[in-house]
Amino acid sequence: MNNILKTTLLLSLLTILLVVMGGAVGGQGGMIVAFLMAAVMNFGSYWFSDKIVLRMYNAQEITREIHPSFYGMVERLAGRAGLPMPKVYIIPDDSPNAFATGRNPSHAAVAATEGILRVLTPDELEGVMAHELAHVKNRDILISTIAATFAGAISMIGSMLQWGAMFGAGRRDDEEGGAGSLIGSLAMAIIAPIAAMLIQMAVSRSREYLADASGAEICGRPLALAGALRKLHTASQVIPMMDARPATAHMFIVNPLTGGGVMALFSTHPPMEERISRLEALATGTHP
Repeated sequence: MNNILKTTLLLSLLTILLVVMGGAVGGQGGMIVAFLMAAVMNFGSYWFSDKIVLRMYNAQEITREIHPSFYGMVERLAGRAGLPMPKVYIIPDDSPNAFATGRNPSHAAVAATEGILRVLTPDELEGVMAHELAHVKNRDILISTIAATFAGAISMIGSMLQWGAMFGAGRRDDEEGGAGSLIGSLAMAIIAPIAAMLIQMAVSRSREYLADASGAEICGRPLALAGALRKLHTASQVIPMMDARPATAHMFIVNPLTGGGVMALFSTHPPMEERISRLEALATGTHP
């Protein structure tokens, strides 16, 4: 029930953002169009958002015949977690990372990059996939996938507002209130995507801590997952994901977008040092 309420709240907040941005683009007519767009997205996000995200990253579905070791690993872990076998995908990217998606455990998918298959040991990779299956078991993959879909749409409309404000500046300056309208559009173009990102953060950071703990329980080796996170944190900065999108960054086990300093404050992931520390404490029995 908790995740149902979270999903409802998330959809409501992002719908309001879309409608307000639609009003900034096209007035009352724009608000109506944005509302209809949000209604379609609410339906589409539930049924098709997983396919949209997988297609974004050109993920290729594999079978036991194509990749027996990796497929077999996911199958064993799903059995330990008491989950139906998810679909398994490999992303053709050298940056090491992984994510889970789908609307429920019966319609779930896990995806890993080619890079992560090369960088991690079998035990570490097992820890990562256990983490992703924990997201499935905890039933929070729908929330993250919907957030990705809506945030992407809001960012797209934000870009439209910016371009519209720039190219329409000369015409609007000749109209009464044109400068105010221009400033309002630019402000909305900046504020709305940030608001969408903050909503993502609100449903993302706590999920990662829970998935780490649940994943460690599924694989039985907290230190293997801790070691994997340490490697991934370093390797993903050395080999960044070229096609990574801010709207979907929160879905990955480590943030595929590089950046420190002030940007770290807006990260959809909790601090890596804290995640590793919690797993190490869990392994020694000192986890609170």
